[in-house]
Amino acid sequence: MIKRGTVKEQLTVDSVSRKMAGLCPLMPEEAGLLLQALGYPPTTIIFLAGSETFGGQRMLIPLRAMFANLVDRTSLCSQRELFDLVGSEDPLTSDLPQPPPPKSEKQLIEEWKRAGPRPRPLPPPPARPFYAHEKEGWYGWIGENDTEPEASLIEFRRQAHRLLWDALDYFVSVEADAFFPGFHNDGSGWPDYSSLVMGHRLYQTPSGITYRPDRKIIAALFEEVNDHRYHPPRNWTIAAREHLNRSASVEGIVSSAMLSKPVSFLAHPLPECSCRTPKSPAVQPVKDSNGRSLFGGEVECPDWMARSLAMASARNSEPQNEDYEDELREDGSSQDTQESNTSDSNKSSEQDEEMDPDD
Repeated sequence: MIKRGTVKEQLTVDSVSRKMAGLCPLMPEEAGLLLQALGYPPTTIIFLAGSETFGGQRMLIPLRAMFANLVDRTSLCSQRELFDLVGSEDPLTSDLPQPPPPKSEKQLIEEWKRAGPRPRPLPPPPARPFYAHEKEGWYGWIGENDTEPEASLIEFRRQAHRLLWDALDYFVSVEADAFFPGFHNDGSGWPDYSSLVMGHRLYQTPSGITYRPDRKIIAALFEEVNDHRYHPPRNWTIAAREHLNRSASVEGIVSSAMLSKPVSFLAHPLPECSCRTPKSPAVQPVKDSNGRSLFGGEVECPDWMARSLAMASARNSEPQNEDYEDELREDGSSQDTQESNTSDSNKSSEQDEEMDPDD
């Protein structure tokens, strides 16, 4: 793998040093303990977004024990909703190796007769079936071929499904009340899922709660209470809470922008994609060592945008008055209808009295 260039680093990795350097993602148990330190109750609904959890569902057991309302797209959406999202598809044959067909009794007897003199050794046990996750990704072909094989139709369909699931998770993450990333700013030079979500939330809802934890500081905090994580001292809880609240403030936005903005503009679209209204005060700009603006210094919004904002705010306040006027209008029309009906009945009764046939 090293000769082919698939692996850039050495295969022997010191996981402890990488963890303390903040290069490893937060485990679900650690994320749950940090949410508890922030004061979130056990009834909080947590949506698990992103790719498959490393280690499988067993790694989610501690987090599910802390927060029972742990959901994802498979438990939050019904099968019908997921089918409507994907749409109708033609059936495709699986690309996984299929086991040989079972042999009939006659074939087994013929093989027994042709097997040679007795006694003979027992045949080897049948090979276990291949699981789907063993043939997905690069680790499915790296031990068999020197070059990556062409993807099959079923593999293209799986990739399309993953894009749809990621888009669904992305939408929920952007619209959530709070967002807590397990891994961002990985240093690979490519934008990652969490950084894109945090940049979108910063642009769409800057006042929303978006935590930007420093994994190096978090690893040092957990190293202090490694033996008693579930019963930490009060000063540890206060330190973790202060760090996370600071990461969700302007200080956290600026410190995160120094790492994410040089890699991806979408991870921190300020101040280029924002402006301030004439009534809002100007914020002192904050720049990095290269003179790049990180926070503040927004230009004033143009007049047409200010007018559109005023019209939108007025339009949002109008429906209540319109509904009230509609109710009054309906009440008035009903009263007029009742009065007209009573007057018509009175007129008809008077006409009946005047046109009495007995007269």
